[in-house]
Amino acid sequence: QSTTATRILLTLLSLFLFAQVFGLSSVAQVVLGKGNTGQYLSINIAFGIGVTLGIYAAGKISGAHLNAAITVTQCVLGNISSKTLVAYVIGQFLGSFLAAATVFALYYDALYDYTNGSFTVTGPTATAMIFSTYPASNVSLQGAFFTEFTATVMLILGILVIHDEKNNGAVKGAQPMLTGILVLGIGLGMGLNTGYAINPSRDLPPRIFTAIAGWGMDVFSADHSWWWIPVTAPVLGSLFGVLLYKLCIEFHNQPGHEAEPEKEQAGTETS
Repeated sequence: QSTTATRILLTLLSLFLFAQVFGLSSVAQVVLGKGNTGQYLSINIAFGIGVTLGIYAAGKISGAHLNAAITVTQCVLGNISSKTLVAYVIGQFLGSFLAAATVFALYYDALYDYTNGSFTVTGPTATAMIFSTYPASNVSLQGAFFTEFTATVMLILGILVIHDEKNNGAVKGAQPMLTGILVLGIGLGMGLNTGYAINPSRDLPPRIFTAIAGWGMDVFSADHSWWWIPVTAPVLGSLFGVLLYKLCIEFHNQPGHEAEPEKEQAGTETS
């Protein structure tokens, strides 16, 4: 049985070593390489690979809680205790913060050369988007909120479909890979407006790091103080997605609902 310290450590390492380092470094390559060392597709693939490896690393022991929105949802549903929730979120935030620091150190020379030592959130040499998400200039706060909400609904629906053994759940051992493909699909289809944070742990800790590392408080005030949207919208989207899944799919997979079709089939066969 995993202890609180083990949960924190596994969550930290999974998010740090895989999901965030893979993802953030891929964004750094695209931005700092000016499109010569990667494209938007490579960012999505890197995040998908990172999520896949993170789940494989800690899935069996801790459940691979890499997303604070989903962890909060699990607590609301009573699947984990509030103490476990705190442990997972601490691990997520520490892992994500350390990943941002690692990518910053890894690409510091390139960052300095690209910006001439001036780290900015907006402008032709803006680099804050390497670490956290920012909405497109033509997207309103309402549109940004709806995008993050909807993308997270799709994320949790996909995860539930993949893991629902009462329905047509994925083959055991394939769930991490399919979840990574799910993240890839969300990025390819819903990344234009906001960069698809879909996870408070993916967005807020690196934003705090950039505020400390030289970008300043502009990381919170930019785009009409958009920063709170990738924190709240994914949580609400995850909760709504679970409700939607229960109403549309899980409720109809209960034993009481299986008996009636079987009776109808038997009646058809004997008629």
